[in-house]
Amino acid sequence: MRRMTNRRSVRLIAVITATAAVATVGAAAAPALTGSGPDAGHEPSKKPVAVGYGGAVSSVDADASAAGIKVLRQGGNAVDAAVATAAALGVTEPYSAGLGGGGYFVSYNAADGKIRTLDGRETAPKSADEKLFQENGEAIPFDEAVTSGLSVGTPGTPATWEKALGKWGTKPLGKVLAPAEKLAREGFTVDETFRQQTADNEERFRKFPDTVELFMPGGELPETGSTLRNPDLARTYKAIARKGTGQLYDGAIADDIVETVRKPPVEPGSGEKVRKGDLTREDLKAYEVKKQAPSHTRYRGLDVFGMAPSSSGGTTVGEALNILEGGDLSKLGEKKLLHRYIEASRVAFADRGRWVGDPSAEDVPTKELLSQRFADSRACLIKDDKVLESPVAPGDPRDPEECGSGDEAAPTTYEGESTTHLTTADKWGNVVSYTLTIEQTGGSGITVPGRGFLLNNELTDFSFEPADPDVHDPNLPGPGKRPRSSMSPTIVLEDGKPAFALGSPGGATIITTVLQSMINHVDRGMPLDKALNAPRASQRNAAKTEIEPELWNSGVRPRLEDLGHSFTRVDEIGAATAVQQLPGGRWLAAAEEERRGGGSAMVVRPSK
Repeated sequence: MRRMTNRRSVRLIAVITATAAVATVGAAAAPALTGSGPDAGHEPSKKPVAVGYGGAVSSVDADASAAGIKVLRQGGNAVDAAVATAAALGVTEPYSAGLGGGGYFVSYNAADGKIRTLDGRETAPKSADEKLFQENGEAIPFDEAVTSGLSVGTPGTPATWEKALGKWGTKPLGKVLAPAEKLAREGFTVDETFRQQTADNEERFRKFPDTVELFMPGGELPETGSTLRNPDLARTYKAIARKGTGQLYDGAIADDIVETVRKPPVEPGSGEKVRKGDLTREDLKAYEVKKQAPSHTRYRGLDVFGMAPSSSGGTTVGEALNILEGGDLSKLGEKKLLHRYIEASRVAFADRGRWVGDPSAEDVPTKELLSQRFADSRACLIKDDKVLESPVAPGDPRDPEECGSGDEAAPTTYEGESTTHLTTADKWGNVVSYTLTIEQTGGSGITVPGRGFLLNNELTDFSFEPADPDVHDPNLPGPGKRPRSSMSPTIVLEDGKPAFALGSPGGATIITTVLQSMINHVDRGMPLDKALNAPRASQRNAAKTEIEPELWNSGVRPRLEDLGHSFTRVDEIGAATAVQQLPGGRWLAAAEEERRGGGSAMVVRPSK
């Protein structure tokens, strides 16, 4: 009976959300596609909520969302729109994503009702071993690793685009890349977020003349409101559009990537020392996008699909939801609800750290991690009157014992927080949730000369050394191995049809952002756009839980501290986007109101 009630609640929430969004957005739901974006005129306006017909796109950037909408208006589907949006983000969000990175693509096909995924994660060189980031028996300094050729993995993004379009798209790669090519050639308007990200990276960017020339014209930080053009990237997109992504894996672009990684192009005579990488032409040529089954769990009568390993997003979000499934969160006050959410995250992250890595190199018990039996054995650790001490020891999903541990406790290793996420939907009911990245903001800081894109530093997502020498770490480097990720592109079905889809950037905080947003929407009954914009907390099996200012300043914090919680204040956590199917063929697109400067939600038509 409870499950039936929850399904009816989700439908009611959809109606309430649509009514509220239409009232607040009005005709601005589908801004004119003009400006320095893919069509002529003035820049597209940036709105966090849109409701309408014909399909929807939500991303962090108005030009990127406009690129996706343009493809939908030309008859493309959600897959086509997702690739078009991602390519445009490679222009306007080059510090978070682009041709030099990787990501995870989750797609719902309305024709057969199936969820399919692509693992486009970067891979380590074949020469890599567990000691990739060690020297003389010690881990090398992190700041030396992040800005180096050593940290660069084989990019997976271009291959993901080609694979997605070939399997599920309706438009050729050239047509889908056209809006981004034009945007790169004509330029985009620099906003405060882009300027600040450039400033934050200025010291390491200045090591590389090509990076300075591209992102700091005249050697100075770009001015807010100025136009930044990237003709090199426009030419690169054009070359890929004509000849395919093979140019990047087995052609002239591949040669340039290998040369850049193996001999990082620092300022001549500067005395800068940047570690070289060992990426080869053979590594690029051997790269494959993996088509694999999604992660899946049931929650309050809904089917939650996500990304299976090498990402830890699907298993960790799923385990936490399974842990919380046993209690009715809708009846809890804010203190008790936040407490249970924080503790479920803490436990799920303990199991993530012990068990999740690249399944091609590690024995990852994906099915067992997502079993309700295992979740129930872990849920019993959570008490309403006290806080678990971190690091919590992992359980053994292969042989669950009530409140038992399968190994010694180990702290959570570091993971960078820069990524980007987009969600798309079309008039046929297809949906895509796609998260992509170049790892740290600005990636490795190294621009491929003449090609207009930054290389990732994704290999720093590996553990440099085991967090505890007595505990097996499934995330150590290895030949051709994919580093563990927290990216959590998620699609939720109700009775076999899309209810909503969401995801976020933010490193390991991606998992908690998606988890908390789902709880806000499904359990607390918040409209989806409000659920995304509510204040966040992130616990990742650490001594302290990160919380945003609104929670820091709230009355619930001292009450949680009285219970034993300890907090760290952070400016923001994540930057989510989402789409939701509404009654009558309408779509809701939702993005951030303020985080990362706010997001951009668009629909094809605000009315029939």
